Amino acid sequence: MTSSLPTPLEDSTELESTELESTETLETVSETETDLEQEPENTHNLEWFILVCQSNNEKKVVLSLQERIKKFNLAKSFGRIIIPSQEVEKIDSKGKKSKVEKKITPGYIFIQLEMNDFNYSLVRDTPKVLSFLGATKMKMPPAISYAEINRLLNQAENDTAKPIISSKIRFDKGEKVKVIDGPFTNFIGEVDEVKHDKFKLRLLISVFGRPTPVELEYTKVEKL
Repeated sequence: MTSSLPTPLEDSTELESTELESTETLETVSETETDLEQEPENTHNLEWFILVCQSNNEKKVVLSLQERIKKFNLAKSFGRIIIPSQEVEKIDSKGKKSKVEKKITPGYIFIQLEMNDFNYSLVRDTPKVLSFLGATKMKMPPAISYAEINRLLNQAENDTAKPIISSKIRFDKGEKVKVIDGPFTNFIGEVDEVKHDKFKLRLLISVFGRPTPVELEYTKVEKL
């Protein structure tokens, strides 16, 4: 299996954020929780598979799966269900920053289960699920090795987490901004040039009474 996953169908419906109420069969993975090298001893009948679902519906799929697993008393036939994610910085149109969870592989869920006809149908018929990766009408999906799942997660986590920047945020030449990160922290600078395609600013900062040009990313300044 290659490390590149095809782009799944995206649901254009805007969804409200859904909190995951139960963690009995669900585990969402953040930057520090992706090491799966050591497989638990009590999961010898369980194998890893990759589930394809509509983008922006991953949490709804997991919640539906939890309900179906509980309804049919199949907790022993299912293990971890992972929505790989990492914490990134989000900047809104007013320049306000916050931390949010960003999905590493949108439209994909890693699921551990004992594969048989019933469990396959239970998962496949869950609303918003498109398919198991690699499954066809003639054959069951291939299991993914523990090492491969671990490699995919770690490879994605090692990629630089780029901040989510609102397309509406704007800076104007001559505008005053405050530097909040780096060697010029707390300095006030004047915007001399805006590179919106790169989300960078060229500032003129007064150092020892002389204007000094400095190029900084949007994430390193805030509006006054």
